[in-house]
Amino acid sequence: MTSTPTRGRALVVGLGIAGIATAVRLRQIGWEPVLVERAPTRRSGGYFIMLFGTGVASARRLGVLDSIGDRSGPQAVTYTINRAGRRRPGISPAGIGGPAAPRALLRPDVERGLFEALPDDVEIRYSTVPTRIVEDPEGVEVTLNDTVTERFDLVVGADGMRSTVRELAFGPGPYLHPLNYMIGATILERPVDGFGLSEGLTLAEPGRSAWAFPFTDHAPSLLFSYRTSDIDAEFARAPIDSIRAAFGPEPAGPILESLFTRYEQASDALFDSVQQVKMPSWHTRRVVLIGDAAWCLTLYSGMGASTGIAGAELLGTVLQRHDIPEALGAWEAQMRPFIDTHQAAALSERFIFTPHNFKEYLMRAGMMRLMSSPIVRKAMGKVMGGSVGGVPGGKGMRAKNIDIAAA
Repeated sequence: MTSTPTRGRALVVGLGIAGIATAVRLRQIGWEPVLVERAPTRRSGGYFIMLFGTGVASARRLGVLDSIGDRSGPQAVTYTINRAGRRRPGISPAGIGGPAAPRALLRPDVERGLFEALPDDVEIRYSTVPTRIVEDPEGVEVTLNDTVTERFDLVVGADGMRSTVRELAFGPGPYLHPLNYMIGATILERPVDGFGLSEGLTLAEPGRSAWAFPFTDHAPSLLFSYRTSDIDAEFARAPIDSIRAAFGPEPAGPILESLFTRYEQASDALFDSVQQVKMPSWHTRRVVLIGDAAWCLTLYSGMGASTGIAGAELLGTVLQRHDIPEALGAWEAQMRPFIDTHQAAALSERFIFTPHNFKEYLMRAGMMRLMSSPIVRKAMGKVMGGSVGGVPGGKGMRAKNIDIAAA
């Protein structure tokens, strides 16, 4: 039985992909979203992302797909290299051909496209965080920056892996589940030394890897990924020092040394541990978490942006049909099977980015050689065009192109 839908005032916490997409969708269905962001301005940094069919379909319905764009294309090529600089043809995670090939993008592309779709009357408050959330049957009282208390009909936590909304509304957890890997990422301002504008590279070794993801019209996005047994120790020193230590003690070689320097000199770089968020429920009666705050699929899944956009669009759809508590339950019931699949898949897909040990290194090398064949790559593209695809183990690349909101 469908209950009476509500139009109301929503606090959306977090000005990333999931938060902006949620505000766009809520405004489309007649709600009054108020966006708050911890940072003093809208952030412009980021790294390489892939937008799969799930995200493409939702972005199209939101009216933002054209403004998001597409930086993939046949001229963007990837080489597999070693420390001495020897190169051979390779393939990036976005390099599988066929009609279901994902769009290669920079995170700022997606955020900018969504931000431009926000109507001018949507209120945005920077340098603002919730410090208290009290829910009752009729609404939610939220204290912002310990000074102002306001009332909302709905609170949406889209504030990332270490979500403040999650802690205030659901308690301290534990919700974070470390994979014991670290990543360092930045966007390069010029091509990798010795490579063209649209040329990228992969240097993968047991327990560590360096990637430069290529685009057709922009210098690559750089990613370091490595295994660790002590996450706290990685944060105890400068990011570049931890990254260098992870790739030692062997000599770096000219290309890897250049990438270290470029990362160290970058004006905006990410350094973080790789963790998933796992929760028994993503919602209460009037508070809901979305994106990394709820599930954090990790960069290894390739589905963070797609699920953030699709989850936001679906949330608006169910709020059109039901009152708030019923809508949140229906939203989670539809999202959770898809998210659970990709959380499990990220564990197997991680080896594509960084082989855990020498055995995985050999498996990965064999798979990359196989997929470098145009015939195999085309076949993989056809597989990915269905509801389920696969990599060794049968869990990777699953259901990346299911249209959640239309399911």
